[in-house]
Amino acid sequence: GAAVSYAQADVKKLVAYSSVSHLGFVMLGLFALNAEGVSGAILQMINHGLSTGALFLLIGMIYEQTHTREIKVYGGLWKITPVFGTLMLIASLSSMGLPGLNGFVGEFTILLGAFGSKAIGSPWYAGLSALGVIMAAVYILYMFQKVFLGPAGEITHHHELKDLNWREIVTVLPLVIFMFWIGLYPKPFFEILAPAVEKLLSALPL
Repeated sequence: GAAVSYAQADVKKLVAYSSVSHLGFVMLGLFALNAEGVSGAILQMINHGLSTGALFLLIGMIYEQTHTREIKVYGGLWKITPVFGTLMLIASLSSMGLPGLNGFVGEFTILLGAFGSKAIGSPWYAGLSALGVIMAAVYILYMFQKVFLGPAGEITHHHELKDLNWREIVTVLPLVIFMFWIGLYPKPFFEILAPAVEKLLSALPL
């Protein structure tokens, strides 16, 4: 998923293929068949909805002004749309798994579960998945640099782009709040998941 994402010229497709990478982590956690792995997998599904949902919302908001999602025609948006850029940066770093945001908690817990699993080959699968984290950083930072930093692109020159209005900010803000909440204080979420995870694992013939 990470490799295919890097090859995309359309920013929405890049985010869509990043979902494959996220769900690969989810599968790793589920097949670890222990509390850490399964809890991390469920939390990562929630995280995926938050970060990818926010990215799709934000991409849709800028698309309404430009009517294109081609990465190459953007550039220099940070100076013109700082609020949009800030929210996009937070959602991107969340998707990337930066410590302090929700994506890190889910991925780290899954890796703990995978390394501690008794399943054959689990540590090797966990090691390969860790490479996916590095590749995620590559394609997400590449996208952000092309769209927001560097010289102004064709769209920036020929469109009078407006920053997000208060309605658009309010739409995305709850997702951002949960990104920081889970990233900084995930304990309540794990406590909610614990009974269901315990029942699930006790029902399996391990």
